[in-house]
Amino acid sequence: MLQNIRDNSQGWIAKTIIGVIVVLMALTGFDAIIQSTSNSRNAASVNDQDITVDSLNSAMEMQRRQLAQQFGKDFDISLLDDNLLRKSALDNLIGRTLLIQGTQEAGMGISDTALDQVILKEPAFQINGKFEPARFDQVLRQQGMTRIQFRERLREDLMVSQLQATLAGSNFVTEPELQDFVRLDRQTRDFATHTIAADPKAVEVTDDEVKAYYDEHADQFMSTEKVVVEYVELKKDRFFAEAQASDAELQELYQKEIVNLAEQRHAAHILVEVNDKQNEEQAKAKLEEAAERIKKGEDFAAVAKEVSQDPGSASNGGDLGFAGPGVYDPEFEKSLYELKKGEVSAPVRSVFGWHLIKLLDVQAPEIPSFASLKEKLERDIKTQQVEQRFVDAAKKLEEASFEASDLSQPAQELGLQVQTSGAFGREGGEGIAANRQVVQAAFSPEVLEDGANSGAIELDPDTTLVLRLKEHKKSALMPLEEVSAGIHENLARKKAGEAAKAEGEAMVADLDKADVKDWKVVQAATRNQEGVEPEVLQALFRMAKPGEDGKPIYSGVSLGNGDYVVVRLDGIGQTKSELSEEEKASYSRFLSSRGGQQDFAAYRQQLQEKADIERF
Repeated sequence: MLQNIRDNSQGWIAKTIIGVIVVLMALTGFDAIIQSTSNSRNAASVNDQDITVDSLNSAMEMQRRQLAQQFGKDFDISLLDDNLLRKSALDNLIGRTLLIQGTQEAGMGISDTALDQVILKEPAFQINGKFEPARFDQVLRQQGMTRIQFRERLREDLMVSQLQATLAGSNFVTEPELQDFVRLDRQTRDFATHTIAADPKAVEVTDDEVKAYYDEHADQFMSTEKVVVEYVELKKDRFFAEAQASDAELQELYQKEIVNLAEQRHAAHILVEVNDKQNEEQAKAKLEEAAERIKKGEDFAAVAKEVSQDPGSASNGGDLGFAGPGVYDPEFEKSLYELKKGEVSAPVRSVFGWHLIKLLDVQAPEIPSFASLKEKLERDIKTQQVEQRFVDAAKKLEEASFEASDLSQPAQELGLQVQTSGAFGREGGEGIAANRQVVQAAFSPEVLEDGANSGAIELDPDTTLVLRLKEHKKSALMPLEEVSAGIHENLARKKAGEAAKAEGEAMVADLDKADVKDWKVVQAATRNQEGVEPEVLQALFRMAKPGEDGKPIYSGVSLGNGDYVVVRLDGIGQTKSELSEEEKASYSRFLSSRGGQQDFAAYRQQLQEKADIERF
């Protein structure tokens, strides 16, 4: 292959291409070519910050997954308009980028420590209430993200939430605004309804109508695009039988294990922070006062409860428990390991502030015997060997697959079997198709269009696979016979709804002559009245007030099931009960929150209007 490239590079075709490039550079300039190449990798630019095509593709894929989860497994994802999906995803990315830029301008940030705490407390990453790294990695793989990508995404999300909370928290509600809203919210309606039921069985739908709808809406009846793939799967556990641990290796590792054992020190401390309310000198002076009290005989724990600004330990007398080297701030740790049991240190400065440290106890390490550790040591050595062999085999699988025209040769070289998946679409499926990387690879141009083998795909830390296309079931128009029953049902329901609406509108237009006896009467209905359809309540509270002559007014509304409800508004009332302090507070919180959301929306709009946005 490489020789062919070398040979062809000497021919007239290659010389012609080079000539065209030279002319193009002369006419348009080298910068124009570079700019064109650069923009081809970007989807948009927001205040000179690029949004890459890869980011856009990932956002579109995430939207597809969310829609598939929202509408269930029967949802045909192939019906989604890629242009609309692209516009929606790009709009969201632009808006997100603007907000992140807003947080940076506001000087907001999230520390690594705070980020770690959020991750550790996330239920999705826990097993039996405890953070599990393997579960964490599994969830990220399903989302197609690395740890670094996830942390950066989470940091940005938290900063945007912080910005939104800051804007929302600055909103307030005046007493007149509160009273006006309560007056409107506590209005009531005296009304009556008459329902005209939509009866699909009472209308006729012809075969011609079904056919006409089928022809006119053909895009609704396309089958889902699916693929079937062949794959070769490499698992780490197959190498354990080959791994061995010699006595010399076991002894060497044992010595390393016991050398690394260190004593544990039980410390307590008093922390005085340096912050915008307390400068360096003030903090140190406050700590020195605490040190003098302890020298005069006061109990360290009692002083810690009173003075320490460490929320995690102050209430417990500053007790930090046992810990070994590498846990604390370097200056803190250095001072701690210079103390004898029962001693209190001089003031120590760390990144957190000023400390007094007391050494409560020292726990000498217990040296385990070689026999007690042998099984663990053997497992560690074999695991290391297996890891290396697995990495080497995965690399060999990828290289062999890249060079081969199918998977049989790579499978034979590594002693593996070629397996076949079930059919799955772009939304994924079962088995290996539940992994997003597998789906993306299966529908990539290289595999789907060029017929090449995929690169190595890591399903989990112990499994790697390579796949290729076996069958491509393209999206196609389903036969009329398969969908006619559903079309007939939809048309009948639509016709019945239209008939009910026409009858209801005629009744509303001439109710003085209509003889309606089965009105369903409701007195003093509130805006969240139980037993009344939401559509009816919305229409009811939008109706004008009845005239002074006391005559009711009428309206009508179509329900989701096709029924039409004639609404008669007889009167408007008002709940007279006084608001309790708790109710006032609840209304104030609601109005403040709503106002905050409006402020945030206005802020986003302002960012959008001022930004320099270019879409490619």
